[in-house]
Amino acid sequence: MTAPASAPRKPRSFMRRLLRWLLWGSIGFIAITWLEVLVLRFVPPPASAYMLERRVSQALRKHAFTIRYHWVPFDKIAPVAPLAMVAGEDQTFPFNHGFDIASIRSAIDVAEDGGRLRGASTITQQTARNLFLWSGGGFFRKGLEAYFTVLIDVTWPKRRVIEVYANIAELGDGIYGVEAASQAYFHEPAARLTKHQAALLAAVLPNPRGWHANHPSAYVQRRAAWIERQMTQLGGVGYVLERHPPRPADTDPHHRYRKR
Repeated sequence: MTAPASAPRKPRSFMRRLLRWLLWGSIGFIAITWLEVLVLRFVPPPASAYMLERRVSQALRKHAFTIRYHWVPFDKIAPVAPLAMVAGEDQTFPFNHGFDIASIRSAIDVAEDGGRLRGASTITQQTARNLFLWSGGGFFRKGLEAYFTVLIDVTWPKRRVIEVYANIAELGDGIYGVEAASQAYFHEPAARLTKHQAALLAAVLPNPRGWHANHPSAYVQRRAAWIERQMTQLGGVGYVLERHPPRPADTDPHHRYRKR
């Protein structure tokens, strides 16, 4: 009597190969991206993804466009500049691990109550987005942003995060970083920024193409004044890089001037 034919194994074999490819692909992706993050811990980035995206979009539209970007090390930036950015964008920066969980929960609660969904991006998240990703939304990009945020948080010290952020943040139309912005707006190097000038630069971060640090609107002036007060309340320039900085006691993390 002939033995019954065994069931075909091709589908199961194909699934095993597919899972193996996915596994090795995931390992390769993590290795390559983590290596990139590790290299950029020590090497100044020649550009950011946002800069490249802007250049390509303007070229496709056949618009003349110049990017102003000049990297300067942390020691060549006036200490008031990173303090102003922390005061205006992410006051939990010195002690968070890349995410401001309290702000995220609050934003979700507000949205569930019918309010407008607000962003709750930390400086580390903004650095990840500006340096590696593209503008716009979507769950896929948000997922990649979270992934790169984790890589940066576990690989870079806080000093490096704020150094890179201060150098690549868009502070005007085609103006990236505090050195280029300081030269363009105040005709001074970033090392000579005053407290008020630093606050003005931080004030335009939510809308750098519409707001101007050298010709501030009434709203930008009010926002800059609020940032200056926060800089003082946070305890001065030592707050950004202290190992165990005190948490701001009277700062509402959802203040109307906080990053949207």
